[in-house]
Amino acid sequence: MKLINTVRMAGRDVLPLVEGGKGVSISTGISAGYWAAAGGVGTVSAVNADSYDAEGRVIPQIYRGRTRRERHEELIRYAIDGGIAQVRAAREIAGGNGMINANLLWEMGAAEQVIIGILEGAPGALDGLTCGAGMPYRLSEIAARFNIHYYPIVSSARAFNALWKRSYHKTAELLGAVVYEDPWRAGGHNGLSNTENPLAPEDPFPRVLALRKAMRQFGLDETPIIMAGGVWWLEEWEDWIDNPDLGPIVFQFGTRPLLTTESPIPNAWKRRLRTLQKGDVFLNRFSPTGFYSSAVNNSFLQDLRGRSERQVAYSAEAIGEHDTAHGIGARKREVFVTAADRVHILAWEAQGFTEAMRTPDSTLIFVTPEESRQILADQTACMGCLSECRFSNWSQRGPSYTNGAKADPRSFCIQKSLQDIAHTDDGAGMEVADDIVDHNLMFGGTNAWRFGADPFYADGFIPSVKQLVERIMTGR
Repeated sequence: MKLINTVRMAGRDVLPLVEGGKGVSISTGISAGYWAAAGGVGTVSAVNADSYDAEGRVIPQIYRGRTRRERHEELIRYAIDGGIAQVRAAREIAGGNGMINANLLWEMGAAEQVIIGILEGAPGALDGLTCGAGMPYRLSEIAARFNIHYYPIVSSARAFNALWKRSYHKTAELLGAVVYEDPWRAGGHNGLSNTENPLAPEDPFPRVLALRKAMRQFGLDETPIIMAGGVWWLEEWEDWIDNPDLGPIVFQFGTRPLLTTESPIPNAWKRRLRTLQKGDVFLNRFSPTGFYSSAVNNSFLQDLRGRSERQVAYSAEAIGEHDTAHGIGARKREVFVTAADRVHILAWEAQGFTEAMRTPDSTLIFVTPEESRQILADQTACMGCLSECRFSNWSQRGPSYTNGAKADPRSFCIQKSLQDIAHTDDGAGMEVADDIVDHNLMFGGTNAWRFGADPFYADGFIPSVKQLVERIMTGR
């Protein structure tokens, strides 16, 4: 195994190890602070982070506004207060070691307002901003305003080329590194393009090599590339280290820090990680963002898949093959489907999926009455956590604050699910906690199954962040 040396990034020498940002109370100031204290780059999530009361207890994010717009303003306040609390904690724990960055999603609700509020509320606490989930053209402008470095997340050379030409060339001196997030291997939301097959992963080496070639055209020979997604043992990436074709390479770990003593995820989540098998994490299209996302194939995703599978096209009047009438809803309003689809509908209704819900694509999905009530309640309670939401039809752009489409019942309230799984505890019993985790969105990289196969975690061992960083540095 090659010797793993520090790397020069944003004017400082750090270990070539970055903690990947994980939103909604998962990448906290504690986890990021200890990662930086170990000499790497810790990442605080600025996506609806937890804030605390005077006794240090988490403040529940409860929304009292009567309108979506009022609840959206509450969400912004929660996000700014939580972000300030977390970055301050990270800075204190790091003790001047490593670096502390904040991660935000460009497509989250009020992204610019939130990160500016955090930077103004915790001056000097952050070294840089990491941002993806969209095309964050204005990221460099925000970084320049506060004189900190920025780290765009891209999944192709083409994406970086567009960002550079539109805005980043104006603030090249503050570009700390470019994060290549592999769209097939990284956890959370991924940047698969319409031309890329989610079922056919590509080798990341030529994609990163293409990114380096693009960067060299702009004089960015020594600007590090951060490889994110699928990294577990560094000995598996030995040909990347000190490779003159690739230039400086740093490695990001998003999934592995989940299983540490400082990780804030609930014990039920940690238990589930140990039981994963290869193939238990997969890309899905159910996110209300419209992006693919990588998550554990638990009951939550299986229920979402079932919704889409129980789906038929319909017409308000008899047209072509849609010539078979069927009554839906309490009033049995007549719609027209194909004869074959009506057979499916009758079978679904016999199984209890008696409620038909319209989608924006002129289709119907069939769910249970309980599911229908919950979907409608979640859509009504929307607080605008995304800039655009397919599930609730929210848009942060006024004056109507809707995206102009029907709300899509095939998706889900991502804020609710991520808050629920992040704040599960064993107080009501392990079985209850395990069930809550099984019925909520559990993001993870495709290598999450390796927790159960890696001898480092044998006999139930959970390392500290410091022990994990030391282990990673051995390469094995």
